Amino acid sequence: MGLPPPAPLLLRLLLLLGFLRPLWGNLVFIPAFIRMTGPVVSASLVGGTEDVTVSLALLQDKEGLLPVPACGLLTNETGDWSLTVTPTVNALDVTVRLKRGQQRCSSNETDSFSESPCMVQTLLVSASRNSSCLAHLLIQVEIYANSSLAHNASENVTVIPNQVYQPLGPCPCNLTAGACDIRCCCDQECSSALTALFREACFTGAFGGDVSPESEHQCSVQRRRGGPGWSPLLCVQSSPANSPFLGYFYHGSVSAARRGSFEVHLRTDPRDFSDFGYRQGDAVMTADKAYLTIPQVSLAGQCMQNAPVAFLQNFDVRCTTNLEVYQEQDGIINAKIKSGAVGGIVTPKVIYEEAADPDKYITRTETLLSNESASRNVIVEEHYIFRWNNNTISEINVKIIRAEINAHQKGIMTQRFTVKFLSYNSGDEKEFSGNPAGRGLCTSATFKPILFGENALSGCLLEVGIHENCTQLRDNAVELLDSLIRATHVATRGNSDYNDPSDGWLEIIRADAPGRGADPPVSVSGICVDIPARLHIRILISDAGAVEGITQQEILGVETRFSTVNWQFQCGLTCEDKADLFPVSASVQFIKIPAQLPRPLTRFQINFTEYDCNRNDVCWPQLLYPLTQYYQGEPYCQCVAKGLLLVSFFMLAVFLSNPWARMCKA
Repeated sequence: MGLPPPAPLLLRLLLLLGFLRPLWGNLVFIPAFIRMTGPVVSASLVGGTEDVTVSLALLQDKEGLLPVPACGLLTNETGDWSLTVTPTVNALDVTVRLKRGQQRCSSNETDSFSESPCMVQTLLVSASRNSSCLAHLLIQVEIYANSSLAHNASENVTVIPNQVYQPLGPCPCNLTAGACDIRCCCDQECSSALTALFREACFTGAFGGDVSPESEHQCSVQRRRGGPGWSPLLCVQSSPANSPFLGYFYHGSVSAARRGSFEVHLRTDPRDFSDFGYRQGDAVMTADKAYLTIPQVSLAGQCMQNAPVAFLQNFDVRCTTNLEVYQEQDGIINAKIKSGAVGGIVTPKVIYEEAADPDKYITRTETLLSNESASRNVIVEEHYIFRWNNNTISEINVKIIRAEINAHQKGIMTQRFTVKFLSYNSGDEKEFSGNPAGRGLCTSATFKPILFGENALSGCLLEVGIHENCTQLRDNAVELLDSLIRATHVATRGNSDYNDPSDGWLEIIRADAPGRGADPPVSVSGICVDIPARLHIRILISDAGAVEGITQQEILGVETRFSTVNWQFQCGLTCEDKADLFPVSASVQFIKIPAQLPRPLTRFQINFTEYDCNRNDVCWPQLLYPLTQYYQGEPYCQCVAKGLLLVSFFMLAVFLSNPWARMCKA
């Protein structure tokens, strides 16, 4: 049913009166008029709601005119419609619902996208007290067959069109699929009669559909706006379809239904290039062309059970698991790993150990549900050692530590997973050059290997008595620090031949230990001088080029040096004959040297900083940069030729200027 042209103004007046009537203490529906396009609408009845009866009626218009509303024979059940009233604070929430759904709209599949509505009715909700009408709510029902509410939501995939050639989408304000959006004049699902109701209040700009505005540099735009006289020389003549908004979106893709819980998924099609050798960071592959996965911790702190193992990347992580949901996985036990050579397979060597103290892995233990003696084994630690040779894997050793617990035990178990990549001709990982880890006693300290590019600082404690021989203490400290670097040479790169000393091997430069002075055999006062306390390891590195865009670095030199301190036995109120602790430490520092030393500054550059191009926006020394030797964009001969051509144009312009013309006339 259509409305006369002044209908928008009349509706605004009714809405204004509707907002003012609660201030006068009268009953009023907010809003007073609803256009219904779905199965449910709601409104609020505010004012004096005591002893108020709300009812629903279906109005039958005759020749475009509605009958006079009456409150005598109104009910809450009217054909296909039902009315629900919910009391709230100082108001009543009124809900009108379509009971039978929209079967009549979906019965004819051929008309599912018809422009005319399949259900047109007028409903009247009235509020009365003692059979006296106090307020009315008029509902205009227009339900279309192509409304998104007429069909159940489908969980099938939705194909998103390619937005590269659709600048910002054809109609950004079209937010409801299959239904008309109010004030969205570019919505193709709005009929002409419906668009006429809000044509004067359409959304403007890009949101309203003006997604390809004409550029101000277009020749046609400048002619309409009356541009300057020189605009035809600089304006752009381009098709309106060539919009600057093109390419704003990525390529279209398929959007699947959203999953209920967070899950981490790996690629379903792993890329396998291991037959040509591994590179640092590549995923280790199995013979079944799948990733070798070991639990790891993500950047967000979550433990990912199926995280791929990267070649030449060590890690040491701990994951917590609830014993109620714990399930032991096969992991690497039955896996066959691709070595990196064509057809090469490596079978892991697995050994099992029993945990000495299972209680340290399980926390928040709860009371057992049963007193039975049944037990089960859980894995608390997994340690993987990969032996590598160039870009292949030669050996894999796995140590699995298990703990025996009650079958019905509850609690949180902490599991540890470590992965180490060691060279194929190196010994056990504890015998590597490195730093003493932690700050415990040196007799029980473990060693950590030196990782390329990572600075490190660590140490341990030596037990020293008050009557310690200073010479013996000095020798013990030197021997301990020297044992950290047992190697005599280091490889400049990772692929040096171990059997050829001339193939990229550098000798480690060792500074002499501090000289032994004429110390007395026994330090009466408990003081010793020049005791080595720290070993400094300096490694010089530099960029040596790039392979496939990845910067390659090499070692230029390694130096070890001692630093000494004066030690004194620390006494309390009295000097008791007990051991004191003397700290020793080792530090590793990687120093990067530029491939080419920078040129020293001249006296002019030091004194006149305003001509420094690195400190100022204007760089006068680069005024003739294309003619200098630093410009590599074109051959030098072409730069000189173009420069001379510009000079000739400048000279021609000078001779043809007004001053020269006047001189010639004179």
